Amino acid sequence: MSKLIHNYTFWLFVIACLMLFPHLDVIEVNIMEARNFITAREMATHNHWILTTLNDLPRYEKPPLPTWLTAVSGIIFGFDSIYGMRIPVALITLLLVFGVYKFSKKLGLSKQQSFHNGLILITSFYIYFAGRDNQWDMYTHSFMVVCILFIWDLLNGSKKPLFNAVMAGLFFGFSFLSKGPISVYALLLPFLIAYGFTYKFQLKDKKMYLILILLLGIIIGLSWPLYVKWADPATYLKVTKIESSRWGNYNTRPFYYYWSFFTQSGIWTVPAFIALIYPYLKSKVSNLKAYQFTLIWTLASVVLLSIVPEKKSRYLLPVLIPMALNTGFYIEYLINNFKNISLKKEKGIVYFAFGLIGIICIAIPVGIFIKVKNEIAGFEFWLIALSLSLLAIGYVLVTNLRNKNFIKVFYAVIAVQVAVIVFGIPFTELILKNPDYASAKAIREKEKVFGVRTYELSSFTPEIIWDYGFSIPILLNEETNKLNLPAESKFGLLALEKDSVNSKKEFQNYNLKKVSYIDLNHVPKDTKKHNERLVRIYYIVMKK
Repeated sequence: MSKLIHNYTFWLFVIACLMLFPHLDVIEVNIMEARNFITAREMATHNHWILTTLNDLPRYEKPPLPTWLTAVSGIIFGFDSIYGMRIPVALITLLLVFGVYKFSKKLGLSKQQSFHNGLILITSFYIYFAGRDNQWDMYTHSFMVVCILFIWDLLNGSKKPLFNAVMAGLFFGFSFLSKGPISVYALLLPFLIAYGFTYKFQLKDKKMYLILILLLGIIIGLSWPLYVKWADPATYLKVTKIESSRWGNYNTRPFYYYWSFFTQSGIWTVPAFIALIYPYLKSKVSNLKAYQFTLIWTLASVVLLSIVPEKKSRYLLPVLIPMALNTGFYIEYLINNFKNISLKKEKGIVYFAFGLIGIICIAIPVGIFIKVKNEIAGFEFWLIALSLSLLAIGYVLVTNLRNKNFIKVFYAVIAVQVAVIVFGIPFTELILKNPDYASAKAIREKEKVFGVRTYELSSFTPEIIWDYGFSIPILLNEETNKLNLPAESKFGLLALEKDSVNSKKEFQNYNLKKVSYIDLNHVPKDTKKHNERLVRIYYIVMKK
């Protein structure tokens, strides 16, 4: 029993699985996921494994490795299973968590602190959010963490330099084949900067191995784009031009946009911020050099990302990886020294940060009950389970905070996150509810009734194409800006409400009858978050 209690690998696996796998199919498919899922489906159904497509149109914006893995999962579990389609990203997040756990030990940290670092990572908001959302970011950074593990061994005098170089090169290539050079810039380069500052490079007899890593990684990473450029040069160059221009003029934000980066860790916001205060923590950590390394790695990543004009919150994902390691030093200090802290301000910050979590344990079930009390039927189990678990955890947290037993406070915080995922996620079906929701799948029944094939008027929405289940031809020719109507005398047509189909001259010789609609919004029409992009009117179009 004692061995099981101290089996950190086992418990890290259990907690990571509890954070990633329950209710994996509950949250709606977003636009990025829909693009990935459609491309994966068309790989399997149309054999578009290399020249990838989206709605039967060329889709070269993202490298294909994550989509290949998603397609394999779709073949195994079925493309109608959202749960099955999200399994690959959950598994790749497990790889990230254990990569960080192993890397922590390589830094010279104890097994317990390495375990805690893994727990901090998987319970950081954007890590577990991205780990349940099957798009490209998690793949590229997870593969890069494994690459960094092998580079670390190579730089620190491993007895197997060739093996480490080859493995590092492979995972460098896998990262590149997942989202291009993003992780090279946002995770590997900051790692090298931090390593150079703290541990200094000793490259004697290692230069050829480092060149091998670079060559192998580039060969693997560029294999797909170079083939696509050769096979479909016109489309590839068009896509490349659009993508490269976005770095400078798309979704641009000021340099300081990422300065609140530590808030992306969610429940660890306050500890993460305090761990960044070097003058405060430098004399309190057990391994100063490792702390300096993780701090520089974190800050270098933020600075490099801040230089790029295009900014989005999800681009901060790589920052959370070294930041989890960095936050672990503050947590370790509190575990070992909280009872001995004499300064009231220092102690007060801890009471505030973690006492607030205790209050949240009471607020969450109360808030959910107030929000959905009139529609709770069928969700009683989840409400009772969530309420009892959070109240119990809150009691443990506050009691041990008062008794200054910080390790139990830390584990209580982990338990809060697990309880919210396991018992709280089902309530999204009640909180996010649109009475006018209408699936795109239902349109296929209308097709059978009217004996028609369906077309999109001028553009497509990935979420609708995914939900519909097949590609939908588009009538508008982008090059001529004219509608190419189908030869059929009767067909189905999807159009936006604002399209004013009846007034278009191309339909002068047709009768249009509105027979249905699509609305994939999970919020009512009268709310600000209701998105017209997810709405279509469905017409039956017949020649006069």
